[in-house]
Amino acid sequence: MEMPKVTDAHRKLQKLVGSWTGDERISPSPWDPKGGAAIGKVLNRGAVGGLVVVQDYTQERNGAVSFSGHGVLSWDGIGECYVMHWWDSMGMPPGEFRGQFQGDVLTLCNEDSQMHSRATFDLSKPGRYAFKMEVSQDGNQWYPFMEGSYARQD
Repeated sequence: MEMPKVTDAHRKLQKLVGSWTGDERISPSPWDPKGGAAIGKVLNRGAVGGLVVVQDYTQERNGAVSFSGHGVLSWDGIGECYVMHWWDSMGMPPGEFRGQFQGDVLTLCNEDSQMHSRATFDLSKPGRYAFKMEVSQDGNQWYPFMEGSYARQD
């Protein structure tokens, strides 16, 4: 069997690699009735010979870490889509998000027994990226959960 090779699909994910910091806005929700401002710090690194991007994320509010997460993003050549496996400090089982790039915007969706989630990474501005997490009960009507705008720090 031939070893996998890095493709253009894998290289698209490499735009995320780096250390990023940015302002975030948390929308009111059952988990955070007031919502509010936060600072997000993201460290994305290439791994497995460029086949995946590993993400470590922390969110700070009022000078303390209030939320953290760990993701692994990859290209699924069989399913022909991008995949992100996500673990976070909410203590839920890991989530699996799937989706595609449209231009420089990667949109990944997840559906579990409680809700639908949609994560959007907008990589259209060099040295910056915007992130948006939306949620839905039915997969049709979406509500903002969190938005952030990050600048490369390295």
